Amino acid sequence: MRPNGFSKIGPMKRRPQAKTEDRPAGLTILGLCPGEQVRFRRDSSSRWQEAHVTRRERDGSVGLTDRRGAARAMPVELIEVRCTGPRGGATWEPLTVRASRTEQLRLL
Repeated sequence: MRPNGFSKIGPMKRRPQAKTEDRPAGLTILGLCPGEQVRFRRDSSSRWQEAHVTRRERDGSVGLTDRRGAARAMPVELIEVRCTGPRGGATWEPLTVRASRTEQLRLL
């Protein structure tokens, strides 16, 4: 690396950042939006960890950011989404149930 920040090959090129309209509708298909609160656990004996949705990963999992700021990619089957219950209280719904419901609504 030279003192001016350039290598012998040339400056590093960055990918242009994707615009909102260019991003795939992967989260929309699941019934999610970025910033939505979810919880996950790796196996049935561990405790729930809360996180926020960031994006949809290439392998189909959901990109999350936990309370400490760590980025995680979790399969859809391990995630529950915070929603409002019939009396206004906060409840948790499996993401697979929400995704199947939003998929049916898209057909209408």
